[in-house]
Amino acid sequence: MRTLTVVRQYLAAVFLLVIGLVAYGCGDSATVNPEAALGSLKVNNGPAEATLEPSFNPATTSYTVNLSNNVTRVTITAQPGVAGDTVTIDGQTTGSRDIDLGPTVRTLSTKDVRIDVSNPPSSSRTYTIEFKRAGLDGNNSLRSLTVSPETPPIAFNKDTLIYTISVLNSVDRVTVTPTLDDPAATMTVNGQSAISAQARTITLSGPSQTTPIPIVVTAQNSDQRIYTVNVIRAALGGNNNLSGLTVSPGPLDDPFNANDLSYTVNVTSTVTSVTVTPRLQAPIADPTATLTVTSNGPQPITTSGQARTIRLRDAGLSTSINILVRAPNGSQKSYTITVDREAPPPPSGNNNLSALTVRLSTSSPNLISFSSITTSYTVDVGSGEGTVIVTPTLQDPAATLTVTSNGPQPITTSGQARTIRLRDAGLSTTINILVRAPNGSQKSYTITVDREAPPPPSGNNNLSALTVTPPGTPLPGFNSSTLTHTVNVGGDVQSVTVTATLQATAASMIINGTGTSSGVASAPITLGGPGSSTGISILVIAPNGNTKTYTVTVNKRPPAPDLIEADDTCEPDDTIGGDPTQCLPGTSREDNITNRATPTFSMLLPSGPGPSLFVDGSTVASEFDQSANTLKPTTPLPDGPHSIRYTVTNSAGLVSAQSDPLEVTIDTTAPGN
Repeated sequence: MRTLTVVRQYLAAVFLLVIGLVAYGCGDSATVNPEAALGSLKVNNGPAEATLEPSFNPATTSYTVNLSNNVTRVTITAQPGVAGDTVTIDGQTTGSRDIDLGPTVRTLSTKDVRIDVSNPPSSSRTYTIEFKRAGLDGNNSLRSLTVSPETPPIAFNKDTLIYTISVLNSVDRVTVTPTLDDPAATMTVNGQSAISAQARTITLSGPSQTTPIPIVVTAQNSDQRIYTVNVIRAALGGNNNLSGLTVSPGPLDDPFNANDLSYTVNVTSTVTSVTVTPRLQAPIADPTATLTVTSNGPQPITTSGQARTIRLRDAGLSTSINILVRAPNGSQKSYTITVDREAPPPPSGNNNLSALTVRLSTSSPNLISFSSITTSYTVDVGSGEGTVIVTPTLQDPAATLTVTSNGPQPITTSGQARTIRLRDAGLSTTINILVRAPNGSQKSYTITVDREAPPPPSGNNNLSALTVTPPGTPLPGFNSSTLTHTVNVGGDVQSVTVTATLQATAASMIINGTGTSSGVASAPITLGGPGSSTGISILVIAPNGNTKTYTVTVNKRPPAPDLIEADDTCEPDDTIGGDPTQCLPGTSREDNITNRATPTFSMLLPSGPGPSLFVDGSTVASEFDQSANTLKPTTPLPDGPHSIRYTVTNSAGLVSAQSDPLEVTIDTTAPGN
């Protein structure tokens, strides 16, 4: 859609007319082309965008751009208001073009550039930009001038060339900020090149001296103008007075007066320091005066109004505080404060406790009923209590106390809990609390703690739990009164550990000759070969010396039986060209599938009587071939899968655990080999 430069209501009417013509099927049609115009127009001076005067409007065709004299090239960018219209800049059809304005000029120069936009064949429009480059100017004036600090403030006029300001003698530098009326002009401040509107710091001459600051402005055409700022620095003053003096705690014996140089302050014996705050008169007129507060040795210079803490001499003695004020011109005045600290009262003879507690723990009740006039207490505790906590509190905080038991103890702070270790069960522990009053008098409080005699040692020599690892789970149905237990492990297990838990924590135990802690695994116990039995003894010793022995027999299962190769049948290869003595591809003599109902198994060679055969968990009649060390059922097994195990008997007549299983499938319907 094209943007039409028409009044909005007429544009809406045209749209309604077009819609009406379409709706009623007007037979004739026509194209309405808007008048050609630019949609945007920009001028760039390098990366910066120059200012069009007036601001761009598609209906405005004449513009001016003001440039400094050193600009030699600009870029014009123009876009049509309607896509497809043609734009020509300075005779070249393009949307953006660099324009050469020529070399730098010393006088005002202008150049017109034409931009045409056309919408063939109906309309076109021409825009013109006039570029004005200023010539070199003769403006050597300042636009503004400020000095900080300044008294009085400068009333600047660009035609007034000399200014005078005054500053305090404490001001040793000022900041001068001149701003050029012509940004293209140059200037120096105090002989140094300066930038317009940039502050420059100038160091002043000493007190009572004048510092001239020249500001030389050079116009573009080299004409110069010199502005001068004379800064008068005040002379040093002679004010060595205080305007105020306070002491805390206080007050001064007389109200402060700058001409009264001596004061007295009385404080109680408990006051150990005072705070002195002097204030100078000088800062009002001259802030360079100084003051020093001196007592008990030299002190650093104090800032006016700064509080200074002075430590006082002992109670009953006086402390002299001197405040020396030095005026800027060196004259001095000394103020003196004498602080009389009251003599201390006679020391107290209070050697009483206000509270005394004896507890088994911080949260347990007090075991005594205290009275300050009762000095002896007895406490009974159980045999299992190894300590008590004693907390004495003084009536007089200035007194001291010492808690003694089982040897000297350090001085105890009032209200501080002290843990006392008791003697063995059945014995008494004496605790002495010595209170020393400030005047040296003493009082002793005594606590006797009677610890109950210990009960007789336990005769409990039972276990509460027993675990053999592997398998690592507690023995099922363990009972402390059952002394003999049996555990079966796999044939590949080389060693086991035993973890036994004592019922009595004070009991001890020995596993296979080695002392072992309750609940802690024993050292590894090596087992015999497959089918062997290993006995493990656990000796439990009660606190009173009574013993009990538990025995665990670890039966190591024999290895699983193996179906002999002759009975591990397969389907013969009866294919054309096949070998009937070999297995049909896809079958094997190693898959434990046989067509023999009474298959033969190889097994571990027993050291005792013949083995027993188990099929699917039940013993069956079997035939043992000692020469071949094989075992077979005497009764045919039914077709289907079976779990085969066996047991062996050693020379001592002990029967092993059942062997690991062999899973065998009987299939008598399959062809044999």
